[in-house]
Amino acid sequence: MEEKGMNFEENVEKLEKTVQELESGNLNLEDSIKKFEEGMELAKRCNEMLEEAEKSITVLIKKDDKIIEENFE
Repeated sequence: MEEKGMNFEENVEKLEKTVQELESGNLNLEDSIKKFEEGMELAKRCNEMLEEAEKSITVLIKKDDKIIEENFE
């Protein structure tokens, strides 16, 4: 499974590799199930990372010649 501390890009790369292994058709049923579970966990982790990033995004807007910071909605 993925290591703790992997960043988003590393998780996506590992997920892509897992998908390729599943699509190859070279895995037996037991290994396919393990890879599928691994892929689902990676996808969940990526989604959580995206949600966290979205929460922290701020938008800089220029109003009346001043730049202000607003939360992303």
